[in-house]
Amino acid sequence: MRVLVTGGAGFIGSAVCRHLISDLEHEVVVVDKLTYAGNLASLAPVASHSHYVFEKHDICDVAAVNAIFAKYRPDAVVHLAAESHVDRSISGSDVFVTTNVMGTFALLEASRRYLASCRKDVATDFRFVHVSTDEVYGSLGDDGLFTETTPYDPSSPYSATKAASDHLAKAWQRTYGLPVIVSNCSNNYGPYHFPEKLIPLIILNALYRKPLPVYGDGSNVRDWLYVEDHARALGIILAKGRPGETYNIGGRNERKNIEVVRQICSWMDRLRPVNASYHEQISFVTDRPGHDHRYAIDATKLETDLGWRAQETFDTGIEKTVRWYLANANWWEPLRDKVYNGERLGLMKA
Repeated sequence: MRVLVTGGAGFIGSAVCRHLISDLEHEVVVVDKLTYAGNLASLAPVASHSHYVFEKHDICDVAAVNAIFAKYRPDAVVHLAAESHVDRSISGSDVFVTTNVMGTFALLEASRRYLASCRKDVATDFRFVHVSTDEVYGSLGDDGLFTETTPYDPSSPYSATKAASDHLAKAWQRTYGLPVIVSNCSNNYGPYHFPEKLIPLIILNALYRKPLPVYGDGSNVRDWLYVEDHARALGIILAKGRPGETYNIGGRNERKNIEVVRQICSWMDRLRPVNASYHEQISFVTDRPGHDHRYAIDATKLETDLGWRAQETFDTGIEKTVRWYLANANWWEPLRDKVYNGERLGLMKA
C-alpha cells in the first residue's frame, strides 16, 4: 500500500511512518510543512528506506496537494497534520483555524478530486484516516468514559478546531461518499515528543535544574497512550476500519498530572541522581484557562471490532520515555537551545 501521511515529521506522525515502513512494509509519502514541531530527525530511522519519500508542503496549498496526489496516486491518506498545543492555541488561535480547519478542507477536497479520476476498484479500496483527539469531547467528571457517541463539547481553540475538522471529515463521507474513518486518541507520550508538552518538558526541566511547572493543584486527569501503541492502532484502522466509523484510541492509563510529574521525578532520581531529589523542583503555577478536568477513553470498540490492545502500561511506557530522553540528547538539545527552552506558553494577550 502507498500511504500519504500528512504531518509525518511530527511526534505522532513520525511514529506512524516508522511503523508503516519498518513493520508493515508500506510505501509512505510524507507531506509536512516543517513548522517548529516538525523534525526530520524523527524520521531518520526510515529516511534511507526505499519506501520513504518526503515532500515539504503546506496542506493549505491546494495546488501542491493536488500535484502530490497526481504524482504518487496513493492508496490511502493518514491525516495528522495539525497545530496541536493547547497553550499555543490560547495565545495564537489564528494558525490553528487555518491549518486544522482549512487545511483539512483542502485535503478532503483534493482526495475527492483524486478519486474522481481513479478506476472504480481503486476508489473503492481507498481510505482516508482522519486522526483527531479526545479533547473534542470536552471535560469529564470523576466518573465515566468518552465513547464514540459522546457529544462534542470542546473547551479550547485547539479542541474547537479539531472538532470542526472532524465534522468536515464526517460530512465529506456522508455527502460525497469519501471513505473517511475518524479516530480520536487520548494523550500521547513517548520518544521524539516536542519538549513543549508536559512529559518531555518535565524531563528536560529536571535535567536543567529548572522548576517543574504543574498547572493548578495538579489534579487534572489524563488517559495516557504510548505513541507506538497509537501508531499500531492507526495501522490496524487503516487495514480493517470501516468507512464512516469512528474509533476511540486510549491506553486505559488514567493519571493525575501531579502523579505523572512525581513518577518522572522518581525515575530521574534513580537514573540521573543529583544532590537533591528532583521532587523538590516541582512548582505549582496558575492554571491554564479553560483547563478540562478529566479525559478518559473507552477503547472497547477498537479492541473488540479490530483486535487492538495497548502493549504498554503507563509504568512501562514512562520508564522507556525517560530513558529515551536521557540517551538521546542529540535529538532534543537543538530544539531546547534554538526553538523552545521551556518557557510558559498560553498566557492570554490583552
